[in-house]
Amino acid sequence: LRQEPTVYVNGVPICARPANKIGEYAELGAITRDIAKANEVEFLAVCEMRAKENGGKLKAVDISKNALELEVKELKSLSQVIEGLKEKFPGLVHWRVPVCNSAAPLESDFDIIIKTMVGTAINTPVIVNDQVGLSRATTGCVAACLFKELQISASFEGLVETVPGVNATLLKTDKYVMNPEKDTLFRGEFEVVKELIATLKDGAAAKNNADKIIDLNGTPKTGGTGIKQLRENIAESKLSYEIMDDAAQAFLKTKIMDNIQKYFYLIAFGGYIREAAAAARDAIETDKKASVALPASGKCAIPATQLVLGKTFVAFMEENAGLRALIDTGKGNLQWERDIPAASLANLESLGAKDFQGNLGTIIHDIYQTAHVMFGDMPQGDHKKRAKYRFASKTIMRILPAAQKAEIEKLIERKKMTMDLYEILGKCTWVEPK
Repeated sequence: LRQEPTVYVNGVPICARPANKIGEYAELGAITRDIAKANEVEFLAVCEMRAKENGGKLKAVDISKNALELEVKELKSLSQVIEGLKEKFPGLVHWRVPVCNSAAPLESDFDIIIKTMVGTAINTPVIVNDQVGLSRATTGCVAACLFKELQISASFEGLVETVPGVNATLLKTDKYVMNPEKDTLFRGEFEVVKELIATLKDGAAAKNNADKIIDLNGTPKTGGTGIKQLRENIAESKLSYEIMDDAAQAFLKTKIMDNIQKYFYLIAFGGYIREAAAAARDAIETDKKASVALPASGKCAIPATQLVLGKTFVAFMEENAGLRALIDTGKGNLQWERDIPAASLANLESLGAKDFQGNLGTIIHDIYQTAHVMFGDMPQGDHKKRAKYRFASKTIMRILPAAQKAEIEKLIERKKMTMDLYEILGKCTWVEPK
């Protein structure tokens, strides 16, 4: 799932990175499989040339930005390494699906995953790889597991119903129920997701499918065996947003919206999988239906290797084109700042309007008293202190007398000062010595 090209020097992977992305996630934009393949071929040629020009040694940089000089005894591309593995594992199929770290994969990327898995057995292992094994790998795993859901649904739904005493509903992830005591954001109940559920056919069931698979691929605390919780990570980032400075907030806001888009698309993909499973059971040819139909129920138990998908995910999204506009406009529909109670704001504005300098002590006291109530849901610690301090900084700016506010805004714009409570108070209370 990596976007950047990789070669192996003496069996150790080396990747091409922009100079400003060493040791960081490389978000390289709309990189397709063909682009990634071409980049790898070119990167291998560049490495061979540089090693030849440097007496058989290749200069590189590790993730800590320490300079390295490697003696090149063996140099192979990722494709060449995979071809070597096929000698030992002849059934191995390798396919690239280069995706961004935060944003959703392209619609065509989901189809690439499906195309690669169609025709495989229900127990065929799937290996998903990226740089670290966090966001991209977990996203790929969720997509692959949702396809496995299709195989299970089409292959075994009719079969399990013939086994006495089996509660078939327990095997269906669309009946998944999350802990209702969790915060709404941790349950993935974003406004744009609510609209998706209302718009998409069987939207609630599709969300249940996706949530169950996300939790199984997530951390142990949500019943998974992985290291990344794609849904709850959004809520955790949103909580962190409140304590960041302005520059960090701008970056984190983009990341949060990208991850909401990814979650949205995984639910939409879950809806596609549900539709595809139903269609696959009906797509079996009439002359072959007798061989897979179960006598007791008449339902088909189609071998996973014989499943046929009549529609791509791209085609599904074309039929539901309104979903694209929905996520584009709705992914930022979050309450980014907590609302100050109207009565508290009116009190502070009144104090400032009457005598800002004379009432400054009371103003600061009341701001922090308001913050204590507003952030009462956060646990004690540095995060809560930082959130209250940022709130105080923004609120004091909000109620400054017009002349002082205009002066401080100009200084902030010129980067002569920052929107920091102590800096603002210092500017407001400073008296030039006579």
